[in-house]
Amino acid sequence: MAEIRVKAEIAGSVWKILVQPGEAVAAEDSLMLLESMKMEIPVVAPRAGTVLEWRVAEGEAVAEGDVVVVLRA
Repeated sequence: MAEIRVKAEIAGSVWKILVQPGEAVAAEDSLMLLESMKMEIPVVAPRAGTVLEWRVAEGEAVAEGDVVVVLRA
């Protein structure tokens, strides 16, 4: 099975994690919310899979391109 590394598309801070490891997600499901420039930006699953691990925690700062979560397709 393939691993999918989901990256932050914008720099910001992790506002809320919406799914936990082991949960199944569909393509385009919101995985987490980033706060950037006083806006909430959803990070979505590029395709269906299962959440393997988070690489960030709520409140943590992320840079554009950082891997934030790993899915198994």
